[in-house]
Amino acid sequence: MQQSQLLAHCGSSKITREELKAIPTPEGSATHQPIQHSQIVEALVESLSFRHISAIREEYAVSNDGMKMFGVLDLETTFDGCRFSVGIRNANDKSMRLALTVGYRVLVCDNMAFHGDFTPVLAKHTKHLSLVDVLSIGVDRIQRNFEPMKKQLEAWKATQIPDATAKLVIYRAFVEGELDVPKHLARRVHDLYFNPQIEEFTARTTWSLSNAFTSAFKDLDPIPQFRATAKLASFLELATSSSS
Repeated sequence: MQQSQLLAHCGSSKITREELKAIPTPEGSATHQPIQHSQIVEALVESLSFRHISAIREEYAVSNDGMKMFGVLDLETTFDGCRFSVGIRNANDKSMRLALTVGYRVLVCDNMAFHGDFTPVLAKHTKHLSLVDVLSIGVDRIQRNFEPMKKQLEAWKATQIPDATAKLVIYRAFVEGELDVPKHLARRVHDLYFNPQIEEFTARTTWSLSNAFTSAFKDLDPIPQFRATAKLASFLELATSSSS
């Protein structure tokens, strides 16, 4: 299940990792330390490799002036049909911090949308910033959180929910507006859950209900889709526990 996206439509262009090396880095100041985009990527990949984690797919984009960089790396680490991804962004014009986000749902966009299941790195470009240390700590956090994210999905797959509970959750999401998504998707979610087209989601579980929501969200544009998906887990945790 691939759920990572890099969107470049606000004046940026997609380029390769090798092409990142040609992007110039501006001079720093006493309070701001620009970092070469390619140096960040190389340090991240190296830090991942030290922990025997490799990327099987990567995409990058830079703004027209070369000051901002965005990227996603899909990792070889998989579980139950899902794949972890890392989102990365950097700006040498003081517009945003160096940041990583990670999860099995990741969106990075040049309009500053930056979504994942958690954010292990958010660092200012100060003169005391140690890129290697920041990324090493970030990757340690990534690796430590693999297991909690796996356990959450395993728990969802093991949690059976009554049909009445599923209907109430859908009602709360769309009719009562507890989830910020278009109301016309309610019927789509209902049909995907109660008449699933994939054998894996025939079980009446929280995981199947989550899949019904995320599959319906695919009718949305990418940014609203990922914003809705990012809020889904916390909504389902609350709604299914309070409705049971």
